[in-house]
Amino acid sequence: MTPSARPAGEKVIVVLPAYHAERTLAAVLARIPRDHVDELVLVDDCSRDRTAEVARELGLVVFRNERNLGYGGNLKVCLDIALARGATIVVEVHPDDQYDPSAIPDALASARAGHALVLGSRFTAPGLALQHGMPRWKYLANIGLSVIARLVLRAALTEFHTGFRAYQRRLLERIDYHANADDYLFSFEVIAQARFAGLPIGEVPVTCRYYEGVTQISFGNSVRYAIGMLRVLARYVLACAGRPGPSFRLRRSDV
Repeated sequence: MTPSARPAGEKVIVVLPAYHAERTLAAVLARIPRDHVDELVLVDDCSRDRTAEVARELGLVVFRNERNLGYGGNLKVCLDIALARGATIVVEVHPDDQYDPSAIPDALASARAGHALVLGSRFTAPGLALQHGMPRWKYLANIGLSVIARLVLRAALTEFHTGFRAYQRRLLERIDYHANADDYLFSFEVIAQARFAGLPIGEVPVTCRYYEGVTQISFGNSVRYAIGMLRVLARYVLACAGRPGPSFRLRRSDV
């Protein structure tokens, strides 16, 4: 589908949850296919550099948190703002120049095909993530955790831990993403919530670069993330058995 043939009433907003991104922001924006996007909104998570100023100079809609909220906390703000601005599809792009935003057209096509959540996968081709510089311990951990998630959630996905994704408005209005964690676990909780809501999840290939200075979760935080993921899966199983906790209480919806 060409940009000119987009569905009537569709509004695509790219949100950029930013923290210390003044050096990489321009490069990321240069790779965003603007003819597929209606607005770009950056939310600066109380950076100590010139991220907000640079974003304004580049013509973005800019918001700034008064205190650091963490990845999940900042993304909640991003999603709230996008919904308030009328987005029907929200695309999450990290402004640290790690995930390639050229995958946006494919993600939008997947969302238009009916997927309420679209994940950018680094594992659609065997070994590709390693070729792009992913540390081996992270590669093996990602595969192992994805096997567990695939079995429990019964979702035929190649990856569950990506930072590039597209959200349909109907998903965000159906789940309570505000009940999720304020750290990186937020991203996995959304997947579990989408599965619990019975909404379809798709994935598209995405290229991810690893270089010195890029924002990455540390080994210690990775261990805590893995433990948190297992707890989310346990809560998901309980919710499916009729005992939903706060993050698995669905909002009323006509879809």
